[in-house]
Amino acid sequence: MNILGISCYYHDSAACLLQNGKILAAAQEERFTRLKHDESFPINSILYCLSEGQISPDQIDFVVFYDKPFLKFDRLLETYLEFAPFGFVNFLSSFPSWIKDKLFQKRNLVIDLSNSISNEIDWKDKLLFSEHHLSHAASAFFPSPFEDAAILTMDGVGEWATTSIAIGNGNKLSIIKEINFPHSLGLLYSAMTYYLGFKVNSGEYKVMGLAPYGRPVYADLIRNHLIDIKDDGSYALDMSYFSYCTGLTMTNSNFHKLFGGEPREPESELTQREMDLAASIQNVVEEVVLKLCRHISKSTGLKNLCLAGGVALNCVANGKLLNENIFDNVWVQPASGDAGGAVGAALAIYYLMQGHPRVIDASALDGMSGSYLGPSFSQSEVEVELRACGAVYETFSEVDLLDKTAMALANGKAVGWMSGRMEFGPRSLGGRSILADPRSETMQKDLNLKVKFRESFRPFAPSILYEDASDYFELNADSPYMLFVAEVAKSKRLIGAHDDRDLFGIDKLNIPRSSIPSVTHIDFSARIQTVHPETNPKYHRLLKRFKEITNCPILVNTSFNVRGEPIVCSPSDAFHCFMGTGLDVLVVENCYMDKRSQNEDLLLDYKSKYALD
Repeated sequence: MNILGISCYYHDSAACLLQNGKILAAAQEERFTRLKHDESFPINSILYCLSEGQISPDQIDFVVFYDKPFLKFDRLLETYLEFAPFGFVNFLSSFPSWIKDKLFQKRNLVIDLSNSISNEIDWKDKLLFSEHHLSHAASAFFPSPFEDAAILTMDGVGEWATTSIAIGNGNKLSIIKEINFPHSLGLLYSAMTYYLGFKVNSGEYKVMGLAPYGRPVYADLIRNHLIDIKDDGSYALDMSYFSYCTGLTMTNSNFHKLFGGEPREPESELTQREMDLAASIQNVVEEVVLKLCRHISKSTGLKNLCLAGGVALNCVANGKLLNENIFDNVWVQPASGDAGGAVGAALAIYYLMQGHPRVIDASALDGMSGSYLGPSFSQSEVEVELRACGAVYETFSEVDLLDKTAMALANGKAVGWMSGRMEFGPRSLGGRSILADPRSETMQKDLNLKVKFRESFRPFAPSILYEDASDYFELNADSPYMLFVAEVAKSKRLIGAHDDRDLFGIDKLNIPRSSIPSVTHIDFSARIQTVHPETNPKYHRLLKRFKEITNCPILVNTSFNVRGEPIVCSPSDAFHCFMGTGLDVLVVENCYMDKRSQNEDLLLDYKSKYALD
């Protein structure tokens, strides 16, 4: 049975192919179109999935959309009626779009499937719809390694639900409790993201990374005015401080007055106030998550927890959850946002509607194949693309390539690394990554400013050989998807690293804290990826070779892209990013490129495009 899951028309469009219960392929449309958070119909992702699965369009049994547009329209209509006459102008502006496009999405999906895949198939008979939070819950539970588990989904909003609790057992899943719009932990965090001058639906990572520079001095103000948190983790927002129900912004004048000013202008200087606000909202979100999880554990008696939804990408909160030992095991869907809804929608139909038995592969970490579910390119395909780009490259055996790359890393070079299948989800996990030496005291700042072109405060993640993780980090669980934060082991911290207590904000950035300073955040934390030979053998071997040279089993790992662009997909994407940034070396499969060997005219063109010094 072939089931095609689709997420689109809002943000982060994606497609997934499920074959007899196995996730064969999944990809986000932005990786092909190069439009970050692309919301369009995921034609490129679908065609990739069919190609990867080696099936024709007529072999698709079902196409499943990840939510129910009629329920979403019902929420929109009821919200405007409840808040009328406020927001009437916004309602009038959005209503035609809903009538024309979103309300009749079944028709639009049939048209798009016919026009882009095949017009000889009656797609109406194959098209199904899953509820938004059910898709998230299914994406969290069914690929997990657990026979039974509690499932917590937290995001901005689906149709109505913003937070939901579900129970999974075998091939069954049922949602038992929901918190509905407009009360939303995700939208509360996004409101503060907006107020801090970052972009909603993409800048939340920045708030999380900024939080350790601040103090949670506004946390009580948030609790006393914005959100009422109950002992069981349920909550309600005071909507008099928000305008996302009726306006085109997240916050209103009451919110601004409460925190002493208008929202920060994007790209303006960050002050201690913004850092303290970030610390405060992070503190409150962690409190809600922990209270919810304690309630779920107590009320269900289950020992395993699965997480999905955009809030599940808050790896700091996830790390705090691990440390509390509320559950024996916690598993997070690596594509927890809306893109992962494509996976969950397909799984929901396969198990819940079709009733197929669920068999857990005990030899695998889980059912996500390390999240390496996207396109790969053969050596010959790589060389054809690189030659077309004008790249100057050398081809090596794998042993020589790994040795040369590890030596370059050990000598302080920043390396673009493309190998095997592309990752599905927001994290680069050694398929499409920028790599560097974590022992460097300047690499964190240099990568941010010269390669990523982003704010200098943002931390980088360590990839570590899974067998060495406990030597370097206080991590009490596996973390293959870079979704848990843990502290650097005390044995690796530097004496005197706490002597920054008289410093505030960004001044703390330049204080070395450990023997791996480029991946040690100012609070001694790190967002860890444990690398397994079963899921990414070549990347695991690169880490082992780096360890042999340096006695350090860790590499800095950040996504292979620049600010504002999606992660690279193809060899030509990788070469363009390499030439337009401060990367020193590019490795694509077995091809090795040194920046100094590239065509000077090409280099000048790319420097001009990216406005490099």
